[in-house]
Amino acid sequence: MANVAKVLIVGGGIGGLAAAVGLHQRGIDVEIVEKMERSEVYHVGIIVQGNFLHALGKLGLAERAIAAGFPYDGFHNYDTQNNHLFSQPPIYMGEGDFPAFLGLTRPALHEIQLDAVTNAGIPMHLGVTFSGMEETGDGVEVTFTDGRSATYDLVIGADGWNSDVRRLLMGDAHEPEYTGQGVWRYNVPRPDDMRDMTLFRGKPGGTTGLVPLTQDEMYVFHVCGEEGNPRFPRDSLADELRKRLEGYKGPVEGVREAVDDASQVVYRPLYAGLVPAPWNRGRIVLLGDAVHSSTPHMGQGAALAVEDAVVLAEELDEAADLTSALTNYAERRFERCKQVVEGSRAIGDHEMNPDDGLDVPALFARVYATLSQPL
Repeated sequence: MANVAKVLIVGGGIGGLAAAVGLHQRGIDVEIVEKMERSEVYHVGIIVQGNFLHALGKLGLAERAIAAGFPYDGFHNYDTQNNHLFSQPPIYMGEGDFPAFLGLTRPALHEIQLDAVTNAGIPMHLGVTFSGMEETGDGVEVTFTDGRSATYDLVIGADGWNSDVRRLLMGDAHEPEYTGQGVWRYNVPRPDDMRDMTLFRGKPGGTTGLVPLTQDEMYVFHVCGEEGNPRFPRDSLADELRKRLEGYKGPVEGVREAVDDASQVVYRPLYAGLVPAPWNRGRIVLLGDAVHSSTPHMGQGAALAVEDAVVLAEELDEAADLTSALTNYAERRFERCKQVVEGSRAIGDHEMNPDDGLDVPALFARVYATLSQPL
């Protein structure tokens, strides 16, 4: 064992909560700080796949996620005029009898993870982050914005793509970059016949998708080029999304008319980046989007974060010492994450430049083959 008894996690998102549960299961004392004053997330949907459920299953949470979401086995591709192009058959990744895909609301996943943390008695300090960190040789002394200070055997930076922990360790050397696209999302009622993810391709710059989330709900997403990384007034978001959904035939037409509440539209510019190994500096290590920020084109951001948490917990439990644990963690994760980050970025570039010759189905097949391998 790596002789780690007390760990601080900076960030209470998907990766941070998963790491807290995984470490607690191995008898490690864990504490979380989250700079947001309330532990809540936007009411939008996410797409997860079998490898996510396999990793979540190692934390004992997969069945709850499946029950809260809408499982499906494949996805269908149409052009903008609702002509069928091709369908993706099921791709089962990871061990266990899990569906190939799962639509899930982000609040549902957050509640499942937060309940696990609460039930385990793991302290989570909201509205608090670190103000300083100093490695002392056998620990990391951390000062907090609420005036506290404490020493930990290990600090995990799980604070997202805009990570303050990464900047503390590495400066601005590995900042994720804007990809030229943004993603728009909005939840709407699910018709009975919408039982698989359906993608509509061919509009210059991006793709529109309809994804079932529950028996009653689905969401529409639209990924498109957004030149200059613009910012939009909050009250304009519904109008902006409807504008981007113009020209589609079939079910997108009806969904477009349902986009009428600007407060429920979520828009995010897309950033991508990958930190080369090692992913630690001494006793401070990075996890999730803080170290590999991916665009959503492969639906793997949440999966990679939970996989990171599972692998890091395993290595801390099984490696002979901390240095070996952190080295093994990055080595086990790097190539898998690299393929997703680079593959997702390539698909986004292809959407903006469809004449680049990229074979998108072949790219998915290559990456999914990697993701189907054991962690």
